[in-house]
Amino acid sequence: MPRWKPDARERLVEAALDLFTERGYDETTVAQIAERAGLTRSTFFRHFTDKRELLSAGQEMLSTLLAEGIAAAPSDASPLDAVASGLDRASGAMTEFNRGLGPRLHAAIESNDELRARNAMKTVGLAAAMSDALRRRGTSEAAAQVAAELGVLAFGLGYRRWSDPERDDAPGDLVTHTRAAFAELRAAAAELR
Repeated sequence: MPRWKPDARERLVEAALDLFTERGYDETTVAQIAERAGLTRSTFFRHFTDKRELLSAGQEMLSTLLAEGIAAAPSDASPLDAVASGLDRASGAMTEFNRGLGPRLHAAIESNDELRARNAMKTVGLAAAMSDALRRRGTSEAAAQVAAELGVLAFGLGYRRWSDPERDDAPGDLVTHTRAAFAELRAAAAELR
């Protein structure tokens, strides 16, 4: 029977979050993460360059999904409607695995200054991917940036609501939450006139 299992990446992420919770981020080593996941250090390094990268796993895919959704929006869609299309595409790709990681990921990030800074850069990257996709559709620079930032805020708010184990009203999909969050933010933006 082969030793390799196809879920190594997910196992490493889960093991890391467990250890970050138990011992703290700074006190957790790559060797401990690999051991907890039942894998070797070399397997860890096949998937991640270091333990910091574990917490931004999936960012590139998320950026790609957001941009693809924006590009797929009807040609006459407004910038905000195009962002909504991107949010639907990215949110629809999230699974129960992603949902379960939410609270643990948030706790790990909030416990460490370096991780908070990296997380802020992650949101900058997501906004840049959406803004670039909007500009390719002919949206002005300023409108693209504002729409992208609203999209990032909506995705973050929707994800926090969806993954919050304390919420009784969390339906089974992230799309519902990001749509609701985006609608709230669009209404709030309209009040700023």
